Amino acid sequence: MDPQIIIARRVARELRSGNLVNLGIGIPTLVANYVPADLKVFFQSENGLIGTGPIPEQGMAHPLLTDAGGRPISALPGAATFDSAMSFGLIRGGHVDVTVLGGLQVDADGHLANWMIPGKMVPGMGGAMDLVSGARRVIVAMQHAAKGKSKIVAKCSLPLTSARPVDLVVTDLAVIGFARGKATLMETAPGVGVAEVMAVTEADLTIPGTVPEMKL
Repeated sequence: MDPQIIIARRVARELRSGNLVNLGIGIPTLVANYVPADLKVFFQSENGLIGTGPIPEQGMAHPLLTDAGGRPISALPGAATFDSAMSFGLIRGGHVDVTVLGGLQVDADGHLANWMIPGKMVPGMGGAMDLVSGARRVIVAMQHAAKGKSKIVAKCSLPLTSARPVDLVVTDLAVIGFARGKATLMETAPGVGVAEVMAVTEADLTIPGTVPEMKL
């Protein structure tokens, strides 16, 4: 299975009916495709839309319906649009139940760096800082390593997005939580062993007695 699909399917299992959920750009946008039909989740795009649906099929995109990164999205019946002031009022006011964001690094303390690489041109922080600080639950959806280098690090070397630790990291190899402030291996991906996860993880992980396999 494609690594990005593994991540998106596993993150979708974290959502609950009635949740107001913000999906960041990249892998997080795929999560909407794997929410069960009987789960009533409200997706929010920070550029001013509640009620986003799955990514539209080729040829079905509407030029005025985009996510915060400018990529095509769909709108479900009953969707609501509003300006950025209202959108960020919801985020900063603590009304977003779950945010799912991509990441460049997450360290052993749960700190996220996801908005810039020094010396490279970037579009800016966007809403990441507000979302990590304001959402009730923060989930990072990212691949475990890039170019052979772990993205789960001992200490972030890139600028932090927020001083607040995230709640959960879902990668193509593992699910990592931060109970009591320590990075803890909670699940491994199908066909992936604990030793394999540890071998490609820079941060020290707490390993429980039993580590179940992800259910997708």
